[in-house]
Amino acid sequence: MTSRRLPQFKPYLTGTLFILPAFALFAVFILIPLVYGFVMSFTDYGGFNVKANYIGFDNYAKLFKDDYFIVSLKNNLLYTVLFVPLTMLLALLAAIALNSVLHLRKYLRMAFYFPQITSMVSIAIVWALLFNPMSGPINHMLEAIGIANPPQWLMSSKWALIAIVVVAVWKSFGYYMIILLAGIQGIPTHLYESARLDGANRFKQFLYITLPSLSPTLFMVLILTIINSFQVFDLVSVMTDGGPGRSTNVLVFRIYQEAFVNYRMGYSAAMSTVLFLIIMIISLIQFRLEKKWVTY
Repeated sequence: MTSRRLPQFKPYLTGTLFILPAFALFAVFILIPLVYGFVMSFTDYGGFNVKANYIGFDNYAKLFKDDYFIVSLKNNLLYTVLFVPLTMLLALLAAIALNSVLHLRKYLRMAFYFPQITSMVSIAIVWALLFNPMSGPINHMLEAIGIANPPQWLMSSKWALIAIVVVAVWKSFGYYMIILLAGIQGIPTHLYESARLDGANRFKQFLYITLPSLSPTLFMVLILTIINSFQVFDLVSVMTDGGPGRSTNVLVFRIYQEAFVNYRMGYSAAMSTVLFLIIMIISLIQFRLEKKWVTY
């Protein structure tokens, strides 16, 4: 009996051996830290070589009374509201434009995608110089076109977060443009030919063919940009350090401060768990609404 059953399990054993290295990496670098962080959120752990005491839900109760956390959450939500639609719109427009360009498509695609592979720290330093209110070229250009009092950008609590959004959109849209361009090029050409024969202009072709056919790709890009918007850290750390005041302090940067500046790692783990739940809830809502606008 054993010899007869063994060949049946052989394909499963082979598949398991193939996925085992990837699963081991996933377990070591994602699954185990995730579980450990969740457990840590119920303790007052303060750093290495410090005994952790179980305190129940005290960290979570403290979160919603913490004004700094509430401000960081509001800043992150505002960042998401600005970053997601601007990135998607710019990526879609660039993908549509590149799809109609033949000769320079490879070079333009490389130019748009290049910021994505550039170091975030390098980009943050360069853009901080560009946004310098005294010597930066951006304000010099604004003054040249007649704006007498241009924004103070990173030195202003009103404009600092907007400046970070501008840099984040500029860096990220090329990646999503590649995804959308692949989606557009996958739409069957005979649909456009039939529409032209029926007298549909370019706008109607875009409205009734391109958008519905591209909706699964747009849905994926929407999920990715929302998740990306809640993970912003590098730009804030290098360009503003959470300031001026608390105007650019977002969730991941606040988690970093609590863990590695204030050495309240248990409290930081509770913030991380809440952030995970926020992303998961938003993603689940998107999947629930998917049927109303995504066409497969």
